[in-house]
Amino acid sequence: MDTFTDTRTQQIPDDAIETMSRPASASGRLFVVSNRVMQRGQTQAGGLAQAMLSLLESRGGTWVGWSGETARATALHAHDVDRIRYRTFDFDAAQFEGYYAGFANGCLWPLLHARIDLMRFRAGALKHYLQVNETFAAWLAAELRDDDTVWVHDYHLFPLAGMLRARGVRCRIGFFLHTPLPAARTLLHLPQHERTLGALAHYDLVGLQTPADASALRDYFATLPQVRRVDDDGAEFIDGHRCAVACFPIGIDVDALARLSEAAVDDADVRTVQDSLGDRHLLIGVDRLDYSKGLPQRLQAFGRLLARRPRMRRRATFLQIAPECRREVNEYRALSREVQRLVGDINGHHADASWTPVRYVNQGYPHAQLAGFYRIARVGVVTPLCDGMNLVAKEYLACQPAHDPGVLVLSRFAGAAVELADCALLVNPFDTDAVAAALARALDMPLAERRARWTTGMQRLRAGNIHQWRQDFLDALARTAG
Repeated sequence: MDTFTDTRTQQIPDDAIETMSRPASASGRLFVVSNRVMQRGQTQAGGLAQAMLSLLESRGGTWVGWSGETARATALHAHDVDRIRYRTFDFDAAQFEGYYAGFANGCLWPLLHARIDLMRFRAGALKHYLQVNETFAAWLAAELRDDDTVWVHDYHLFPLAGMLRARGVRCRIGFFLHTPLPAARTLLHLPQHERTLGALAHYDLVGLQTPADASALRDYFATLPQVRRVDDDGAEFIDGHRCAVACFPIGIDVDALARLSEAAVDDADVRTVQDSLGDRHLLIGVDRLDYSKGLPQRLQAFGRLLARRPRMRRRATFLQIAPECRREVNEYRALSREVQRLVGDINGHHADASWTPVRYVNQGYPHAQLAGFYRIARVGVVTPLCDGMNLVAKEYLACQPAHDPGVLVLSRFAGAAVELADCALLVNPFDTDAVAAALARALDMPLAERRARWTTGMQRLRAGNIHQWRQDFLDALARTAG
């Protein structure tokens, strides 16, 4: 049971944030900074939260982020759980709306996924984005010592290192981007990009998911007026600071997921799904309902499979799990309506009294149940239009039974495609006919080929697991000049 050794909430006046006292504690501490934090016992989608939780549980350190709440005034919540110090902030509603929905998700998210047509820049939202980063910076600057290490995560916090340096912080500061990074010429479409993307130059190390992402950042740095030179390892700036740029593809805990999937065969919901299939094969997709995930194109491909290959009818059921998010954004509401229309169209044309081709679910599931769903699925369908890594692809493989593994159909535009090209069936999600053909091939693939592909994939997953990813990044950060 978790032991809470310190629980307190304090109101922080705007003019007092920078005067918070520096505690006396051991040197060489680790600070993780991300938009959201995760505590033991919580369930949260994505690899970042679980990866950082297990790191801090084993090493100890401080996790700084948003509390998940809004309030009338900025408030810091502090409590310790075993070796982890949690420090989370409330923000007022207008500030958080501008920082999170307005700039991070309304402007940066579409930009980073090469959807500049959906980018909505508002100067007021940028102001709030910078204010929230300043709040994190003010508290951290009062806490940090020169031998500490700070690991910042994702696009919500691009400018944090520059704000810390302006406050005199000299410790090593690393940054990892969990999204893709488009070409430099795309990044330059962001108004006032130097204040956000350009601020990445103040980090000692920036880690990205793929070699293409790392190349894009180096090309972007080359456009900045303060750059002295750019090379294969990063960039040097006229003030003498050097920012290393490297690729660290995030992994998963392979063995833990394999054990989870084995245990999940006894889960009641998993058994119910399994029994409902009869002798049909299950195809599964698990995604947030986001325009980057390619759900409409995926459904169109499945519909094409049924329309063009009558022998596949009644042979396969497609389960698409897609928790809704960002309902306040018009594009997401429109996407939800489009997906529901496509599901209804496919089921209306192909279903009968005993078979529904598409099962569409808007709720999330705990990892323990998802692992069971992955395990019983003959085909994992991971076809984003653009993605940083997409850990669902890796999780699906890790959950497969060795004696009878399924097949991964994977978009070549997911970061995971770089590592899994030899084991997955790679597709262009914009090519409906090609995706439909890949789904048919996956359903027809003989056991020997399925085993060979799965074995290759598991070797890759084990070599680049989540523990190796964390260690590689922190080791590389430790080698920087600081």
